[in-house]
Amino acid sequence: MAAKILANLIVMGSGILGRAVFQAYRKALENASKNGVAHEAINNIRRPSKVLTEQEARQILGLSEQASWEEVLQKYDALFERNAKNGSFYLQSKVHRAKEALESVYRGDSTGTS
Repeated sequence: MAAKILANLIVMGSGILGRAVFQAYRKALENASKNGVAHEAINNIRRPSKVLTEQEARQILGLSEQASWEEVLQKYDALFERNAKNGSFYLQSKVHRAKEALESVYRGDSTGTS
């Protein structure tokens, strides 16, 4: 009888401990992603040496010089979402910076092509 009670306590205890570890892991992942966003917001001050050139931005997004603004947005959305789900925050921020750099190029062009 005591062995059965002890076995039940061990099984229940390990289940509770397993759930607690899993919840702590999920919370740590949430906090890590929040810290990345906060870190990016803090470092969002533009410095001339950190601004991408048009050529670098096109390379990051994989676009040719004849790409339209719609193609830029499609590539941006696809790459940004892919890195948001299972990629890195660093690559996601590079994709965002590339779109910002190309946005200034396309802003002066009303037709949407360069």
